[in-house]
Amino acid sequence: MSLLSSISKPADRAPVVTICGDSGTGKTTLAATFPKAIVIRAEDGLQAIPMDMRPDAFPVVRTVDNLWDQLATLIQETHEYRTVIVDSVTALERLFIQHVIDSDPKAPKSINQAMGGYGAGLSAVATLHQRVRKACGALNDKGMAVVFVAHADTETIELPDSDPYSRYSLRLGKKSVAPYVDDSDVVGFLKLETFTKGDGERKKAISTGGRVLVTYATAANVSKNRYGITKDLPVEINKNPLIKFFNRGAK
Repeated sequence: MSLLSSISKPADRAPVVTICGDSGTGKTTLAATFPKAIVIRAEDGLQAIPMDMRPDAFPVVRTVDNLWDQLATLIQETHEYRTVIVDSVTALERLFIQHVIDSDPKAPKSINQAMGGYGAGLSAVATLHQRVRKACGALNDKGMAVVFVAHADTETIELPDSDPYSRYSLRLGKKSVAPYVDDSDVVGFLKLETFTKGDGERKKAISTGGRVLVTYATAANVSKNRYGITKDLPVEINKNPLIKFFNRGAK
């Protein structure tokens, strides 16, 4: 039989989303608006969500084995959860760094010395992040949406055709970013809606307290989407501004 007979239009699937932003901007609260969510907690950040809106969660991950057990449970066992939230991959980075250091029989004092140095320790950390993404990919194949939460940090971009500039990115080692950016359908940067006031050099940044989610490519931060979103999305409390884009093909 010819492979041509297997050709079809790929069906829509549940989204894979990364939400990045500074502390206190409401990343976890936004993630919790995804349907029937279960949270894998590398940090304990659900207290800000009212109990009646708070999603179910596994116990806080203390070891790498805890993490693999929780992911394996969702992959292998029958359940009704439709979204898995990993909160946060930044906290996982700290866990992975300590795991790699502790696993080295030479007892290195830092990740830069681990596994013989020369970046090998950071490469081992990145491999653990890739394993997380692969496991979440298996959950996505089962129909679950996946939401990664990440804290933001600034990085300097040096391109061959422009002057260096700074932008917001995920607070991860450079080798650990790709699984949560390259392989996500949406990378959203959540920020306070901010305006500048004043003339000349004496300007102040003033916020209304509102939040916006940036999901299109911009030089100011790492962000993207595969749904044709080209404008900032206002974020209201307990409402998900992305759902309408995910459901665009629903009848």
